Amino acid sequence: MIIVTGSAGFIGSALVWELNQKGHSNIVCVDLFREGSKWRNLLKSSYTHFVLKQDIFEYLEQPEVLNSVKAIFHLGACSSTTEKNMDFLVENNFHYSQKLFRWCAKNQKKFIYASSAATYGAGENGYDDQTAPEELRPLNPYGYSKLLFDRWVLRQTQAPPQWVGLKFFNVFGPNEYHKGDMASVVFKAFYQIQQNGKLRLFKSYRPDYKDGEQKRDFVYVKDVTRWMVEIFEKNISSGIYNIGFGEARTWLDLANAVFKSMDKPVQVDMIDMPDHVKNQYQYFTEAKLNKLLNSGLSQPQWPLEVAIQDYVKNYLEKEDSYL
Repeated sequence: MIIVTGSAGFIGSALVWELNQKGHSNIVCVDLFREGSKWRNLLKSSYTHFVLKQDIFEYLEQPEVLNSVKAIFHLGACSSTTEKNMDFLVENNFHYSQKLFRWCAKNQKKFIYASSAATYGAGENGYDDQTAPEELRPLNPYGYSKLLFDRWVLRQTQAPPQWVGLKFFNVFGPNEYHKGDMASVVFKAFYQIQQNGKLRLFKSYRPDYKDGEQKRDFVYVKDVTRWMVEIFEKNISSGIYNIGFGEARTWLDLANAVFKSMDKPVQVDMIDMPDHVKNQYQYFTEAKLNKLLNSGLSQPQWPLEVAIQDYVKNYLEKEDSYL
């Protein structure tokens, strides 16, 4: 049995899909659907049980569950980079994760969890997953909540047989449709272009970056989920790993790829950045993947243009856009 928390969310539901592709169907999904469309993310997936987030620890105490669990993929958390309630973030992203880690350590089950590239802050110390977490300075409460857990995990003397933290960079792809303001720019761009024929991008407020030439490490969710299953199946060494494509690309690169995939002429408007975004805006991110690839995992398979073409043509333009 494999347990996936956050299973109705973007990456969580994509992971359930990936596990199904690899022949895994004995899966327990853990999440809260609430109101909205998240339930659609699991509509086509195969799994055995759905457990509400607050019931997971009671569920884990059942002897038949304890005996059959192989791993917990912990992707359930508040992922909003604009969330300001630090107490809420500590409870959801830190304390809840601690409980799951301790359960896996006590019962010797694999534990693979979502960290974030937001822990790197402005990148003043680079984006190397071998940098000590104590040296990192996140720009927002969300990034700090993820860093707190990374730091805590590395101090533990009693640990699961395999524990892996995943520093996700800018992930995009199918099943992110419920995320609203936190959805990827690829998703937002598709609908802006479809409605207005134009795309709006933030201006740059640094002289070393022209408008639209701010850079991000964009990674397709199909690369992400393939690696996650490989981590589980290949039993790579415990540690914290970057999960990105390994190459920084500009917002204009992304924009051009979306317009091309939609067969539309490029029209980009540069707009002012809101004040609340300016002080936590990352102008450059690029994952160092040496540690990940040296562990025996596959090379990235979805370059930006190819990934956007797949996302647009096989999902966003389809009536049934889910994995």
